[in-house]
Amino acid sequence: MSLAPGIPAVRLAAALLIALRLAGALILSALNRAEVRRHAGRPPAAVSAIMDGPTYERAVAYTLAKSRFGVVSEIIDAIILAAALFSGILPAVFGRIAALGAPGAAWTGAAFLLAAGILLSAVSLPLDLWEHFRLEARFGFNRASFRIWVGDKLKQLALSLAIGFPLLWALLSIVRWVGAAWWIWGFVLVFSFQLVMAVAYPLLILPLFNRLDPLPEGPLRARLLALGERTGFRAAAILIMDGSRRSVHSNAFFTGFGRFRRIVLFDTLVAQLSPSELEAVLAHEIGHYRCGHIPQRLALSGGMLACAFALLAWLARVPWFNPAFGFPSGAAAPSFLLAGLLGGLAAFWFSPLSNLLSRHHEYQADAFARGATGGPDAMVGALRKLAEKNLSNLTPHPWYSAFHYSHPTPAERERALA
Repeated sequence: MSLAPGIPAVRLAAALLIALRLAGALILSALNRAEVRRHAGRPPAAVSAIMDGPTYERAVAYTLAKSRFGVVSEIIDAIILAAALFSGILPAVFGRIAALGAPGAAWTGAAFLLAAGILLSAVSLPLDLWEHFRLEARFGFNRASFRIWVGDKLKQLALSLAIGFPLLWALLSIVRWVGAAWWIWGFVLVFSFQLVMAVAYPLLILPLFNRLDPLPEGPLRARLLALGERTGFRAAAILIMDGSRRSVHSNAFFTGFGRFRRIVLFDTLVAQLSPSELEAVLAHEIGHYRCGHIPQRLALSGGMLACAFALLAWLARVPWFNPAFGFPSGAAAPSFLLAGLLGGLAAFWFSPLSNLLSRHHEYQADAFARGATGGPDAMVGALRKLAEKNLSNLTPHPWYSAFHYSHPTPAERERALA
């Protein structure tokens, strides 16, 4: 049977996207390694102010090790994606699952999407295992036992089945019931789900993986609550998360909206920073709220999601998209899967734009923290300690930074804070 007109071109375009994405990632990685090696042993003055010599050398070694691992990961991921698109395995899985129900049944489509996601995730497990227990452990970051790692994977699988299946079933049911305008209601469903999860995640999901305890009464709690009062930011709770069970890396964030808003501090962060530096980090997070970054990002995310659904609706209708990869024309579930697989290849080239916006927001949040804490010293101290503890790459290649860094480097942030 000959291929329909346009189908060979679609397959060729997909193969080119995979090759270009891989080539771009490998070139950026090579540029970054060369830049890091160029500064090894003689770091710039701004870097020397952040890290001492031995720590900087460890950071260089960590960056290079991660880069080498990243090269292997990129190549394997490209092979897996090519196999998923061109081997015929996924169409065979779809055919077997679709045969279990009525033609076009929403539940079989949802089951196929989950099965495909699980299959693609499973083949990447060895890489994840190596990253945690060889790479991260080598530099003293991994603290998770194999039992914890397996437990996390099983919990993620259970959540995918418990939450993912009903959501996908509802989405595919909308496709069947609404007709050509399904993408509008599909967007409303998914975007509403994202908003609900912003509230539900810290309340229902996060506690399945980590212990969250209220910040104990004392000077630190009083200081952070006072910061919230004078900056007009009120949260339902300030929580300490036991991130140290899995990693030495540290972080802080807030989740939810309104009276459901919660501030979460990693226990590693509390151990690493002084009270004034913790106050500056929290002021930075509050800065995102006070500068309106959250609604801006939600609006941008919503707009991009709506465009993605409109494009998906068009792709699902054209006669050449699904058949190009071995699926029946017009079948919604395969169209969803293919759009997701191919969309990531295209999105890579737009990442500098999203990172540029993110870095702009980081500078604004830093400036807010400087004003809220009476100067830059506390924020600079926090940035330096976090860079040291996390062995951050302080000399990335500009192109690599544009594609991969959503935050400015510590030296760039210090210059902006001065």
